[in-house]
Amino acid sequence: MTIQLGRADCGHYEIATRKEWLVTNGIGGFAAGTLAGAHTRRYHGMLVAALNPPLGRTMLVSKLDVTARYQGQDYPLFANRFIDGAVDPLGYRFLESFRLDGLIPVWHYIMADARLEQRVWMAHGHNTTYVTYYLTQGTGPVTLDLTPLCTYRDYHSHSLGGWSLDVEPVPGGFRVRAFDEAQPYTVVADRGEFTLDSTWYWNFNHERESERGLDSREDLLRPGRFSATLALGETLTVICSTEPITPHAGLEALQAERRRQTDLLKNAPPDEPAWVRHLALAADQFIVERSLDDDTPGATIIAGYPWFSDWGRDTMIALPGLTLSTGRPELAAIILRTFARYVDQGMLPNRFPDAGETPEYNTVDATLWYVHAIYQYWQATGDTGLTKELYPVLVDIIDWHRRGTRYGIHVADDGLLFSGAPGVQLTWMDAKVGDWVVTPRIGKAVEINALWHNALRVMAGLARHIGQPEAVINHYSEEAERVAETFRQRFWYEAGGYLYDVIDGPDGELGSDGQRRDASLRPNQIFAVSLPFKLLNEAQAQAVVDTCARELWTSYGLRSLAATAQAYTGHYGGPPLARDGAYHQGTVWGWLLGPFATAHHRVYGDALQAKAFLAAMADHMAAGCLGSLSEIFNGDPPHSPRGCFAQAWSVAELLRAWRELGNVE
Repeated sequence: MTIQLGRADCGHYEIATRKEWLVTNGIGGFAAGTLAGAHTRRYHGMLVAALNPPLGRTMLVSKLDVTARYQGQDYPLFANRFIDGAVDPLGYRFLESFRLDGLIPVWHYIMADARLEQRVWMAHGHNTTYVTYYLTQGTGPVTLDLTPLCTYRDYHSHSLGGWSLDVEPVPGGFRVRAFDEAQPYTVVADRGEFTLDSTWYWNFNHERESERGLDSREDLLRPGRFSATLALGETLTVICSTEPITPHAGLEALQAERRRQTDLLKNAPPDEPAWVRHLALAADQFIVERSLDDDTPGATIIAGYPWFSDWGRDTMIALPGLTLSTGRPELAAIILRTFARYVDQGMLPNRFPDAGETPEYNTVDATLWYVHAIYQYWQATGDTGLTKELYPVLVDIIDWHRRGTRYGIHVADDGLLFSGAPGVQLTWMDAKVGDWVVTPRIGKAVEINALWHNALRVMAGLARHIGQPEAVINHYSEEAERVAETFRQRFWYEAGGYLYDVIDGPDGELGSDGQRRDASLRPNQIFAVSLPFKLLNEAQAQAVVDTCARELWTSYGLRSLAATAQAYTGHYGGPPLARDGAYHQGTVWGWLLGPFATAHHRVYGDALQAKAFLAAMADHMAAGCLGSLSEIFNGDPPHSPRGCFAQAWSVAELLRAWRELGNVE
């Protein structure tokens, strides 16, 4: 897939700032921005370094603003928006086109009859960003004046000016050490001169932050200026790094990154659509290193850019699509082993805080998705060794769930899994504002029990595979069959023709049997059909798929609540209270397209139709973060993208479902 945009997109501020780009370094760091060059988020920057990989993400180099001088005329090739609303300069007017070369963003600027190409990429495994400027056309030399704008802050915050960043000259540029304990970083160029001249630039405005009801002002330090002259065919390389680095041309580093990206596609079917192949490239952006306590190399998955870290739930949901579907089972094995280290009381962490505190275990489904991910790995590889290695961990997980673990998670008398406690949010519908849990879902949640049934079936299969006693195998099988029978009876909402969302909790209508049932029409029921082991009868499975198709499906995912519900909210936006209140009350979730397509194919056997549900997302790859898929979308048409602009499980689930459905025409 060639993602290329021309002047119709690049030459308009509102359009060019709604389209974003992203490059990553495999250890949690990244660079990101807009086509226009104006930063609209606090997370936009040229070097966001992961100082404690994959976390400790710190904004170091925010911008590299370039003015080109050609035949006596100045051409500012950048833009900034300020608190007073002014946009100055209007450099996007000179932007002829933008495209992605694999995962590398490429800009082409026109200055009279001269043409300048800019590229940005990161060194894999290093907090190092390369930016190159290449004069591809012109009848004379072009002089580039480059202004670096720097800071040192947590990437979730903003910096206000007036404090001292220690700047010292080094060969080819400068080094910044913001304070005694700070990580030094260096910005150098391979040609030209650097003039040290520190001053603060004030009152930048990140307008997307204002839309999110957050502070939006930032001040940045200009340590000095670079100046270099390019003749036709020459390249200027600027390097931003937390490592001591000597100025050098970036062409060798660029070729290395191109080779690495080519290798990522070596397992891709050659005849599949180009947009799917590009998703296989995008999948790599989320896989990062996570060293374990004994310095054993580990790996994990960043849930989403620009603001999420690695979450247990997201990692396990995304793992099959990002690693197994892309032919990288060795990475899947590393991730599964990494997370085995963190299983505690039968639970996987929900997330690892940025500051490195104790992991949070407030999730009921992450561990059940972990069991599923191990099963998917086993099915894809037949690797008995890893199965045997992790089997005791899985036994411990199941035993903890049977006897009870944190937050009221336990197997109830009817064999179903109960979870929840006041004030906590345990399922993937986990929005919480202060003490307000928006969708608490205390009780027996539909997808949790579909996953519980799946886990018991997996345990029976794994136990047989590694030669466990027949009594152990039978126990898991009988327990799973009991769950299935109870599930079909108790979760089926006959009047609605679909599955209850939660039963036996404090919310929902009170039945004649004295138990409450929440009949909210939500997408969680789709997993009762999409997971590998049959749970519903044929009529029930078809009704679930048909209901989700009719009431929840959109081109970009499934709504989290039917639009007919009183609590439905069709727009996601505004301050945190409004956003979190809408998060699971109608907002469309892209990752749910994967299970929906799988479930639809299970019921109807029409792979072409199932893949058509997925293909509708291809257009979005040129609409938000170019080349990737957003986290969420408005529930109401036209379903504008919201949330994280690049989300792991959105990419993963489309890849998984598409490649599982096969190359059908």
